[in-house]
Amino acid sequence: MSNTTKCLIIGSGPAGYTAAIYASRANMHPIVIEGPAPGGQLMTTTEVENFPGYPNGITGPNLIEDLRSQAQRFNADLRSGLVTSVDFSSRPYAVTVDNRDTIMADTIIIATGATARYLGLEDEQKYLGMGVSACATCDGFFYRNRTVAVVGGGDTACEEALYLASIAEKVYLIVRKSFLRASKVMQTRVFENPKIQILFNTTTEGLFGQDTLEGAHLIENVGTSKEDHFDINLDGFFLAIGHTPNTSIFGGKIDLDENGFIKTAGETTATNIPGVFAAGDVADNRYQQAVVAAGMGCRAALDAERFLLENE
Repeated sequence: MSNTTKCLIIGSGPAGYTAAIYASRANMHPIVIEGPAPGGQLMTTTEVENFPGYPNGITGPNLIEDLRSQAQRFNADLRSGLVTSVDFSSRPYAVTVDNRDTIMADTIIIATGATARYLGLEDEQKYLGMGVSACATCDGFFYRNRTVAVVGGGDTACEEALYLASIAEKVYLIVRKSFLRASKVMQTRVFENPKIQILFNTTTEGLFGQDTLEGAHLIENVGTSKEDHFDINLDGFFLAIGHTPNTSIFGGKIDLDENGFIKTAGETTATNIPGVFAAGDVADNRYQQAVVAAGMGCRAALDAERFLLENE
């Protein structure tokens, strides 16, 4: 088993596996380090209906398995393990896996994804995929003409509330503060939408339901003399409090933005390190969709191939 490669791919979601497909077909003989949780966020997505090519929908884990199988078909070298250190000081770059094996790579594609932020409630995991979601665009369709809640007060939360209001019967927007942090335009749209009810100064202390989500336990005016505990009935509970990019290992090694996402140059997937590229949610703080991540994986592999042609 060789520990040298023209292209090393770190990550195994739609971006990583798509990059592997393209890199393999370009005879780059990529090595893919799949990480501790192959498949990323899609592994907790029960039904995916907006990924092209699946007219009847597909579960997240099955979609990942299809992408993985396609990468294997073109002989991508898929390896389990966790990248524990990287050295970008000179090419070929050195990447250590599980504090043991070092791989030397002429190019690297970082596709480690991002992790949706949750409130930390035990109930969130209990109802994950059964009423709890961190992506309204992905799962909102399943709540047509039903009652849902969105947690958050920024632009993302308002966007998701407005999107859900076009589908659902009623949308609660649960806001911890006494105001919205969203832009004025977004605030106006939310305030003027008759389907959206904003619950200011409110936090969630728990969720309830028999087999699937049925509602939320809320607290208004926490820590004040006016503190009030109450429940609301819900079919869906959406988190819109941001994502944390999986970039901790790259801190100080590569340029990150103020939120920790990898910066890429212009229309390419190139980072500030020559021959190192980023694809998927780890570099995308805007769309965070599986199909977008797959497209970025394709672009990163093409960018890596061009880099090798120009620098060999």
